[in-house]
Amino acid sequence: MRIFEDPVRTGRVCGALGKLIRESFGQVDMVVSPAIGGIIPGYETARALGCRAVFVEREDGEFQLRRGFEIPEGARIVMVEDIVTTGLSSRECIAAIRKHPGVLLGAACIVDRSNGSADVGVPLVSLLKMDVPAYPADQLPPELAAIPAIKPGSRAITA
Repeated sequence: MRIFEDPVRTGRVCGALGKLIRESFGQVDMVVSPAIGGIIPGYETARALGCRAVFVEREDGEFQLRRGFEIPEGARIVMVEDIVTTGLSSRECIAAIRKHPGVLLGAACIVDRSNGSADVGVPLVSLLKMDVPAYPADQLPPELAAIPAIKPGSRAITA
């Protein structure tokens, strides 16, 4: 079972992430997450922190606050993701946050697949760091080439 299919496990994991965020960044007023994959962990982490949760979503290929969401002036913000691999989605989400008057404290994720090497432009904390190798398509090891490739991200989804 995947973590986000089980509300109890999700609560435990995001509670641990909330504790790490509080230890790393102090008081947080708001969690901002990228749609789609970051919505559940962002919301549940905000619940653990006792703060607001909003998300950004793509419009014309760029993350934006929509649906009437606002970031108040001076709000202490942490960006929360499920997984960071290259950090691109995190950087894009952070760029959207910076268009508003809040104070961005840092970023957090459940799994950092870059093992700490992804630069998201702010301090990044994670519950788990992994070193996941990436291969050019023509240099995949045979055992990996036999597995169908999937791309679970939401980059191709348009508003």
